[in-house]
Amino acid sequence: MARRWSRLRHALRPHSHEAADKVDAAMETSAEGLRALWISLAVLGVTTVVQAVVVAVSGSVALLGDTMHNAADALTAIPLGIAFILGRRAPTRRYTYGYGRAEDLVGVVIVLVIAASAGLAVYESIDRLMHPRPVSNLLAVAGAAVVGFIGNQWVAQYRIRVGRKIGSAALVADGLHARTDALTSLAVLLAAGGAMAGWGWADPVVGLLIAVMILAVLRQAALEVGRRLMDAVDPALVERAEAALRVTPGVLDIGETRLRWIGHRLRAECSVVVSAESTVLQAHQVAVDVEHALFHAIPRLSAAHVHADPHAPNGVDHHASLLDHR
Repeated sequence: MARRWSRLRHALRPHSHEAADKVDAAMETSAEGLRALWISLAVLGVTTVVQAVVVAVSGSVALLGDTMHNAADALTAIPLGIAFILGRRAPTRRYTYGYGRAEDLVGVVIVLVIAASAGLAVYESIDRLMHPRPVSNLLAVAGAAVVGFIGNQWVAQYRIRVGRKIGSAALVADGLHARTDALTSLAVLLAAGGAMAGWGWADPVVGLLIAVMILAVLRQAALEVGRRLMDAVDPALVERAEAALRVTPGVLDIGETRLRWIGHRLRAECSVVVSAESTVLQAHQVAVDVEHALFHAIPRLSAAHVHADPHAPNGVDHHASLLDHR
């Protein structure tokens, strides 16, 4: 029972809409993985268009909510596409870190679009509850719900199959989430059945439930985009980086360790303490070894800047001349 409840909580928990969470090393280096992502997103896009047409002719607010939900998922292709297209461009004298942060700006736009879709779904559902109107073309609504279910299920199976084939955990996880999205379409099917039975409240109530689901997705997306704009990273990554520094031969102690996302790749900045008797070449080699260890310890790390400080007796500060500038 506990295991089933855990799976249910995972299914209902809003999943990530960040591009970085949809990219791992296996998928990034695999043409097949990228093709699977784009094909599945195209299927979601077609599903969204089909449902939107039925919304226009039926006036179903439950189907409107499901359409908005699928559209929000399809929109995740935008930052991912920008991440890969702009990420290939070389840094310039103006953009010395490259163009990866453009992904975060698009993330803000996506959050605003999801917010607008949630607001529209809530407004239409409440308006329909206050001013009941019959939903027409119920068979078309039921058909669109089935299309949404089949579309998400197909995407789920396809992503999971390709993800397991190429060893992409991100693609498998996205496929599992697509399975949970199919439940939304089944809810629309229930709303259509309720309307056929004469329950006029069924469509707007289901519309409100789906709107709540979109709001949950909005909250999670807004938190993720906000954290990314504030250069937040998972503290576990920092701990993993520090552990790699401590076990590197020649490192006597560690100083500041910083990580930041640029697009869907990480950059690291850290300082280590080396023996004061080390030559420049020896200290440089320790720094190179530290950088090498970080590449093995931190997934999706693109670069690391390592500063080697000589070990100092108590009371000696080799950076004293910089205190007035910090």
